[in-house]
Amino acid sequence: MRTRPASDPDRIAQAAQLAMLLEVSASPKPGNVDRCHDYPDTGYEDFLASSVAVYPVFKEAAEVRRGIGKFIFEAVAASKKWHEGGNTHFGAFILLIPLIMAEGDRKVATELVESTDWQDAIEFYRAFKIGNVRAGHVNDLDLGSQESLERIENEKLPLFDIFKISQSYDSISAEWIDGFERSFRYAEILRENVKKLGRNDGIVMTFLQMLSDHPDTFIAMKFGTDIAVEISKTASCLIKRFDREKIASFDEDLIARRINPGSTADTIIASLFIALIRGWL
Repeated sequence: MRTRPASDPDRIAQAAQLAMLLEVSASPKPGNVDRCHDYPDTGYEDFLASSVAVYPVFKEAAEVRRGIGKFIFEAVAASKKWHEGGNTHFGAFILLIPLIMAEGDRKVATELVESTDWQDAIEFYRAFKIGNVRAGHVNDLDLGSQESLERIENEKLPLFDIFKISQSYDSISAEWIDGFERSFRYAEILRENVKKLGRNDGIVMTFLQMLSDHPDTFIAMKFGTDIAVEISKTASCLIKRFDREKIASFDEDLIARRINPGSTADTIIASLFIALIRGWL
């Protein structure tokens, strides 16, 4: 694996870490773990530990432009060494690793994911296996299937092509296929919201706007499309005026129902990284 001169690998890795820390610390961020509440199996400290643990992986990724699957696996493995909770950042790593390699450049990140190979796909499946990730059953290339691994190796299926299959029902996969469109668009929205509301409330507002615009695919997978749409409609009402009390009430309702917009949180991390690397926050 050939290294390349990087603008500043430390700064890039630190920006990715800070993006993860800012996302989990923003409160009230409806339905997800934050500094004010945990889930029974995964707490705020688990997210902090994950964010700190992956620094060496992020720094190395900032110095190369190959091995996306390898770095996703290494990020998940590093994260799991430092906490005993459930999945904290699996989706975020999928988005962050190519963005880190690209130093936040959208064109380069798109080229990187398009050039992934079958070995990246194998590493990604390995990452899923150890990551304690919840995923729905699918008929084609199921993540939990040994047959899928054999087919990937035999047919030399690139990771990008596998994400094409899941893009219709998984927003993280769709970000790869769409050239990180949502991550970059909401990075700009985030910049404006932080200017108006401050860092914490700006992140919360951007989270609600994304949730309003795009029903969360993790919710849809766990609870069905109707529930995901219901949650988005509620978020649409809340973005008309920032009302902390109403947002907190929505948060409490989702926590009680164990409904967490995890895909939205992962994409907000990517948007935060882009905004940080561009000096917007």
